[in-house]
Amino acid sequence: MTHQTRQPIPRDAAVQGGGGHEALPAWDLSDLYAGFDDPKLAADLDRVEDEASAFRATYVDKLAGLPGDALALALEVYERMEEVLGRVMSFAGLKFSENAEDGENGRFYQTMQERGTVISSHMLFFTLELNRIEDSVLEEKFAGSAALSRFRPWLRDLRVFRPHQLDDELERLLHEKEVTGRSAWNRLFDETVAGMRVKVGEESLTVSAALNKLSDADRSVRAAAAVGISAAFAERQKLFSLITNTLAKDKQIIDAWRHYPRPASYRNRSNMVEDEVVDALVSAVEASYPRLAHRYYTLKAKWLGLEKLQHWDRNAPLPDEDDSKIPWPVATKRVLDAYAGFSPELAKVGQKFFDHAWIDAAPRPGKSGGAFAHPTVPSAHPYLLLNYHGKTRDVMTLAHELGHGVHQVLAAEQGYLMSGTPLTLAETASVFGEMMTFRSVLDATTDVRKRRALLAGKVEDMLNTVVRQIAFYQFEAALHDERRKGELTPERIGEIWMEVQVRSLGPAFDFTPDYAVYWAYIPHFVHTPFYVYAYAFGDCLVNALYGVFQEGGIPDFQQKYLELLRAGGTKRHKELLAPFGLDASEPAFWAKGLDVISGFIDELEQDPA
Repeated sequence: MTHQTRQPIPRDAAVQGGGGHEALPAWDLSDLYAGFDDPKLAADLDRVEDEASAFRATYVDKLAGLPGDALALALEVYERMEEVLGRVMSFAGLKFSENAEDGENGRFYQTMQERGTVISSHMLFFTLELNRIEDSVLEEKFAGSAALSRFRPWLRDLRVFRPHQLDDELERLLHEKEVTGRSAWNRLFDETVAGMRVKVGEESLTVSAALNKLSDADRSVRAAAAVGISAAFAERQKLFSLITNTLAKDKQIIDAWRHYPRPASYRNRSNMVEDEVVDALVSAVEASYPRLAHRYYTLKAKWLGLEKLQHWDRNAPLPDEDDSKIPWPVATKRVLDAYAGFSPELAKVGQKFFDHAWIDAAPRPGKSGGAFAHPTVPSAHPYLLLNYHGKTRDVMTLAHELGHGVHQVLAAEQGYLMSGTPLTLAETASVFGEMMTFRSVLDATTDVRKRRALLAGKVEDMLNTVVRQIAFYQFEAALHDERRKGELTPERIGEIWMEVQVRSLGPAFDFTPDYAVYWAYIPHFVHTPFYVYAYAFGDCLVNALYGVFQEGGIPDFQQKYLELLRAGGTKRHKELLAPFGLDASEPAFWAKGLDVISGFIDELEQDPA
């Protein structure tokens, strides 16, 4: 049970663009620290190191004998120390994401990781020792202490990992080696991708900007971008293969020691979701490949006048799609108006991100690709990173990330240990925010062809979120299973990738061999193995939730929804969805979510335009 800094919630870089010259907001990180040399940062680190050392001396080997109130006090001290470390690492991580090519940013990030590891090593005993307390003894402590009962949800979730806990010395070794193990490989991946340049025609572009060209209206530009991306990653595929193989083997070793039954089990437990629920989701989505992706992309090929689509046509705009640039103020208004139409309180929280310097939106070399919302710590506020280019999809990404940010603000009242949500629930507010914005824009559009283009764009986003992410999950599962038999060559990894892509996207595509290297740009495979199904979980959950909202059968729906967000990590999916009459463990739940996508495709098939 090692210390874990709260991570940003990332968005697939494939659906986020780059380019443009509009003045866009930049964040101000001084709400965390004024800079690398801020005396407050040094003082915080020195103070928390002293506190952590004293904490260990005070409590090690004594937790089981503490009365409930005394244990609650220890938890409060632990939470305060964790929040200080969280603030430091949030600052370091955000600075690194600003420009991973800046050597000083990388040096500072690594230095803070190493310092944080030393400090948190003093605290490592705490969660290990808590998990050794017998259930009956812990229940007695809860019964005698209201203060301790506040931490019941966190202790409940901590104890999920009890069967997988190693002895203290092994846990300490794994904890201290993290900075030279997985974290170092993560950094190598990030710095490599940030430093890459992709040749597209006469241009030399960042990976993010080149990926953006895959949605250009000009097919020749898309093809050139696809060739350039393939060439850039093929040139480095041995390195990316080494990173992937090493991390997969590292995971296999750790999983074996911890007795996880399969590669995805740790992620599922972290998400507080049963393996069987994830299996049901994956099976439901895979069974829907023909009626969703296969059917839609057959339609798209017809609209584009193509017998077969190439992989660079997947995100191509439709002939009737409005490709005019949407200025940032217009995007802001669209999103906030949509939020306000659902809940003025939600919009009021969202407005804070624009009134203050909490968003970094401009694309630039060295900056992290894609988009994310970083919760930082409850005593500060979240930050949003975007690469905004003024496309409709970028507006939806803004709505998505703002949803994360609003969720994180509302959940902050739960405190550092319990404000974070499992990844499966972390996508709730973001996808709901997207859906609200889409519905608002669609309702305001009267032109039939433009409505079709908007609807098709939404279907594509949903396919990217559901079908594509489950395909990613299946790729990871196959890769990790095969890695147990030995190292995989770059070519074999590419074969697994292509098998999954063909199966999920369907016969409308004629995949060229150069697509076999595209697995290498997906950061989730490196940073957060098996994260990707959380997108599909969240999308289907929100589809079902939004359907309940539209039906109007739940009194005070908006208030119940805000309560869901405020709960943070204190409740699991069954408790959170119960007020809305939903249950993710029921097979019909996933069908309800997938039927929404299928219904949109039905509408597109019936459109005579």
